[in-house]
Amino acid sequence: MTGDPEKHAAEFREAFQQLRTEMEKVLVGQSEAVLGVLTAFFAEGHALLEGAPGLGKTALVRALAGAAGLNFSRIQFTPDLMPADIIGTNLIVEDEHGRKRFEFERGPVFANIVLADEINRATPKTQSALLEAMQERHATVAGVQHPMPRPFLVLATQNPIEMEGTYPLPEAQLDRFLLKLHVEYPGADDLHEILQRTTREHSPAVAPVRLENADRLRELVRSVPAVREVEARAIQLVLATHPDRAGSVPLAKKFVRYGASPRGAQALMLCAKINALLDGRYHVAKDDIDAWAIPALRHRIILNFEGEAEGVTSEAVLKEALAL
Repeated sequence: MTGDPEKHAAEFREAFQQLRTEMEKVLVGQSEAVLGVLTAFFAEGHALLEGAPGLGKTALVRALAGAAGLNFSRIQFTPDLMPADIIGTNLIVEDEHGRKRFEFERGPVFANIVLADEINRATPKTQSALLEAMQERHATVAGVQHPMPRPFLVLATQNPIEMEGTYPLPEAQLDRFLLKLHVEYPGADDLHEILQRTTREHSPAVAPVRLENADRLRELVRSVPAVREVEARAIQLVLATHPDRAGSVPLAKKFVRYGASPRGAQALMLCAKINALLDGRYHVAKDDIDAWAIPALRHRIILNFEGEAEGVTSEAVLKEALAL
């Protein structure tokens, strides 16, 4: 991107902070989740939010849509939800002359920001209905491709896997998410603030932020340079999770069945570039890579049976890799 890099970085930080300020009007104690969702927004990637019910996952997504002033759609995933309920279907319609034809009725996935609420409550078949839309930015029905609007962002929420009535997401779909973010339980001070904001006569509301240059800011993210040495750090972290690689960490060799995919390295680089811009730099450092290793890679590591039985987590594998 041409022009003054420092000026561009300052413009990016200002837009990012404006969105963050609006979202935090209605979200208390979730600064890391807000940062992660906004990073996914500017990186044009999808995010998976995991946490117990009632922690504000749905409010987080609604706040982003409201702050960005974008078209929003919510899909409540249930065991009886079908793929056509998400994507849409062809309907037979009749014109004024009695002639019949097929017309595509768009499903709720055709929105700028899609909230896939409790995505792991639906069966794997229905979960997979999002795969093409998330990766290719279009949906195919009866051989016809229907493009998604721009921007297009899927923010899925899921309850912890241990809870009853949940289905683990297919590995291929997990890999489509740029980030997996844990929504943590707020502390006592945050709970006081939540009560102050939500149980009085007037509750705070999110105001739209004018983002006429949002596409240019996304281009700016991708234009941030990274030297080969920094790219090598991202590659090192990804390969350290592969049990059959010479540079893999001991936990990966013993407890991992499949390591992070190349999409993990791509996610690391995009998030690191945003991290650099937020820090006022127009170049990526190794610390930017390390800062996003866990949220970008934790859902891309598949443990073997022994790892699951021993209670080993993908975060533990990544922490060992970060110590390299």
